[in-house]
Amino acid sequence: MSRTRHIRGSRLATAGIAATTATLLAAALSPAAQADARPTRATAIENAASALVAQAANLGLTSAQGTSVKDVVVDKDGTQHVRYDRTYHQIPVLGGDFVVHLAPDGAYRSANRATKSAISLPTVTPTVSAPKAADLAANALRAVNLGETLKKLTAKPQLVVDALHGAPKLAWRTNAVAKDSLGNPVVRTVLTDAQTGAQIDAWDSIETATGDGKSLYGGTVPLETTLSGSTYQLKDPTRGNTYTGDAANKTDLCILSICFSRAPSTVFTDADNHWGTGTTADRASAAVDAQYGTNETWDYYKNVHGRTGIAGDGKGSYNRVHYGNNYNNAFWDDSCFCMTYGDGDGTTLGPLVALDVAGHEMSHGVTSSTAGLTYSGESGGLNEATSDILGTLVEWYASNPSDPGDYLIGEKIVRSGFGAAALRFMDKPSRDGNSADYWSSSVGNLDVHYSSGVANHFAYLLAEGSGAKTINGVSYNSPTYNGSTVTGIGRDKLGKIWYRALTVYMTSSTNYAGARTATLNAAKDLYGNGSTEYNAVAAAWSAVNVN
Repeated sequence: MSRTRHIRGSRLATAGIAATTATLLAAALSPAAQADARPTRATAIENAASALVAQAANLGLTSAQGTSVKDVVVDKDGTQHVRYDRTYHQIPVLGGDFVVHLAPDGAYRSANRATKSAISLPTVTPTVSAPKAADLAANALRAVNLGETLKKLTAKPQLVVDALHGAPKLAWRTNAVAKDSLGNPVVRTVLTDAQTGAQIDAWDSIETATGDGKSLYGGTVPLETTLSGSTYQLKDPTRGNTYTGDAANKTDLCILSICFSRAPSTVFTDADNHWGTGTTADRASAAVDAQYGTNETWDYYKNVHGRTGIAGDGKGSYNRVHYGNNYNNAFWDDSCFCMTYGDGDGTTLGPLVALDVAGHEMSHGVTSSTAGLTYSGESGGLNEATSDILGTLVEWYASNPSDPGDYLIGEKIVRSGFGAAALRFMDKPSRDGNSADYWSSSVGNLDVHYSSGVANHFAYLLAEGSGAKTINGVSYNSPTYNGSTVTGIGRDKLGKIWYRALTVYMTSSTNYAGARTATLNAAKDLYGNGSTEYNAVAAAWSAVNVN
C-alpha cells in the first residue's frame, strides 16, 4: 500500500523555528483556542519546536536533518505528545521517526525514537543506479509470484536513508506494482542497499486480511444518507461525508502514489432510502455492509478514543465494493484514503465486507497516521495485530446480534473451501496452522499475518484471561507459555491501553520487546504504576514469552 505523504520539512535553523513559533503563537491566541483550557495542537507543536532546539543532541538531530510533524496527541491533563518524521539532506529516513513528550506547561519530559543510531552518511550519492534498483525490485516481485503471469509491471525507486536495519545506510525503496492474470493488483516494496545492490528487506505493500439497509452479514442496519434532489446517496454527512461506491469489477493501475487509472467508485443511489436485499443478487447489499462497517469503525474511534476520523482530522474516507474479479482480498490504501473490497471467489471466501474486516483494514489507516509500524519483521506483525485487535474491538463495540462480538478474525467471510472456521484465532493463534502463539527469536521471519499471533494472543489474554471458557456462545481455550494463570481486565481496558501505546509510544521500528514497554507505559499513564492493569499487562506479555 502506498503511503506517500507530501510534507514540508522544517530545518533546525533558529530563524526558521522563530518564524514558525510566531505564526503558531498567533493561532494559539485566537478565541477558538481559548475555548479549551488544554493546550491546542498549535501550542503543542510550538512547544515541541522549542524542545527540538534544546534537545537536539539528545534526539540525534543535526543541521543536516529536517523534521516534519506527523501527529499530535494532547491528553486531558494537558500533557502533549508530538510525533515527527525526519529527513537527512532532504532524503526521508526510514526509522527516523520519534515522539516528543511534553508536560502540560510545555516543558520537555522525554522522547521515544525509532532508532538511536546517529544519522550520518559519508555520501548521499548512490553507487547502484535507480534503473538497476527498479530491476531488482521487479525481480523480487516476480519471485514471490512464481507461476503467475504478471502484467503491466512497473517499479519506481525512491532514495532513502535506512535506519531500521542496523547502522544507517543509503538505500533505494522501490514499490514494484503489477497485475495478476485476473487483473488484480500485486505490490511489493523492496529495500535495496544503494551502494552494494543487496536486498535489505521486502514486504507486501497492500495490507490484507484479507436509511436502513439489508446487509449480507449484519442484518438490517441503520444508515445515514444524503438526499440529492429526489435521490438518496449512500453518503454519510454525519461522519465526514464517508460514502460507498461501486467499483464495477474493475481495478486500479498505479505506480507508487500516482494512479494512471482507478477503478470507479460510483456512489450508490436509491429512490426510497431502503438499501439492499441481504443477498449478493443486489449489488447494494455489499455496499450496505461496507458503509455500516465504516460507520461503526468511525463511532468506535470517536466515542471510545476521542479520535474523529481515521486520520484524526474529521475527514471521512470512502469505500469501493465489487473490486476486481473474484478478488479474495480487502485493503486500505493511503493514496486514495479509501477502503476497497473484493467479492471473493465464492469457494474459499465470500464478499470481504464483514464488520471485523472493515475495522481491521481501516485500523491500518490509523496505524499509518500514527506509529507507522513498518510492514515487515516484528513491527509488521504488530501492524497486523493492531488491526486484528482494534477491528475485533469494533465488532464488540457494534454489539450487532447478527454478528456478535468474538475473538475470531473473518469468521463471516470464510466458505467451506477455506477449511477453517475463521481466518485467525486470537485465543490460540496456532489454530490456523501457521500463526505463532508465543514469541521466539525467529518470529520476525514469519509472514506478518502469522507473526501477529503473538500480540493477538497477548490481547486475548489481557482482555479475557487464560484457560477454557465460553464467551457469546463461542468456546475458547487460551494457553500460556510459562504455564501461568492470567486474569483478564476486560476489552475496554485492552483497547484503551493498546490505542495509547500505538498513538503515543510506538514508532515505525517497534518490535515485541518495544510493544511490551509501550503498553506498560500506557497502562501506567492510564491506571498507575503497579496497578492491577499494569501488572496484568506484564503478566500477559510474559504468558506469550515477551519479557
